[in-house]
Amino acid sequence: MTNVTYDSAGIPLAGHLYTPDDSHSGPRPAIVVGHPGSGVKEQAAGLYARLLAENGFVTLAYDSACLGESGGQPRGLEDPARRIEDLKAGVSFLTHPQRRRPRPHRRPRYLRLRRLRALRHASDHRIKAAGTVSAVDIARQFRNGADGTQDPAVFQHMLDAAAAARTAEARGEGPQSFQLYPDTAEQARARGGQHGLEGFEYYISGPTAHPRSAKFLTWSSIDHMAFFDAFRFVSLIGQRPLLMIVGREAITSWMSIQAFQNATGPKELHWIDGASHNDLYYKEQYVGPAVTKLTGFFTQNLAAGRTPAAAASV
Repeated sequence: MTNVTYDSAGIPLAGHLYTPDDSHSGPRPAIVVGHPGSGVKEQAAGLYARLLAENGFVTLAYDSACLGESGGQPRGLEDPARRIEDLKAGVSFLTHPQRRRPRPHRRPRYLRLRRLRALRHASDHRIKAAGTVSAVDIARQFRNGADGTQDPAVFQHMLDAAAAARTAEARGEGPQSFQLYPDTAEQARARGGQHGLEGFEYYISGPTAHPRSAKFLTWSSIDHMAFFDAFRFVSLIGQRPLLMIVGREAITSWMSIQAFQNATGPKELHWIDGASHNDLYYKEQYVGPAVTKLTGFFTQNLAAGRTPAAAASV
């Protein structure tokens, strides 16, 4: 693993570059791995990046702008459109590493890539295939709740709070933020049921917690999420292959189903029995099968010499 930095629309992003541990010297397929909403590259994204690298891919896990070790202000800003820009910047880094040197090591030869693969968004036509794990449109989750049944009044109250925060910031009071997670596991369960408890354990109290993961978001994040719809233009992926991996027990699975229904090209919705949303972030018995599926998907559909349109669907 190599620490790298690269630019995303003027903001320096911090990344971890994973490479296969073998003697292969030619170009390799590469995967840009985005992290969940409040996560950092050392958590789920880094785990998948490392395991996919062990299966022959060059992978890049990174901290999105305003989060983790990456630059950007205000800290804790969650902007879905900015997230897409950060992923595209990762694609640019992998296609032109001579402009974004890894630190402190010399640029590896195998980053002179002919093809690109990406995990998560696929609006960039340089991306030849897309795979998701526990896919969530964070804006949709804030508007409708993790299970899709949230009272619409909840988000309206959040918009009221975001407006008040902007007024406070205009008075010079600095960025206004709100706490993402409750103080105790009991409160997390009371607020969000089993899903809320699992999120609390993953980000706050369990061995997977990381000090740089976001514990607060800015209220301005709510404004950015209010009218964002990640699934509206899924059809524009076109004939590029899409794989969506979902836990059978995930209460967020409805979002993957919606996105899958909007896709028009080669696609597969793959279920992992027994897994919840967060289980697929780190539990070996679920991550292992997910990585195996992703490895087969990228290998089969994006073999050297194939065009995206000729890639076999799964």
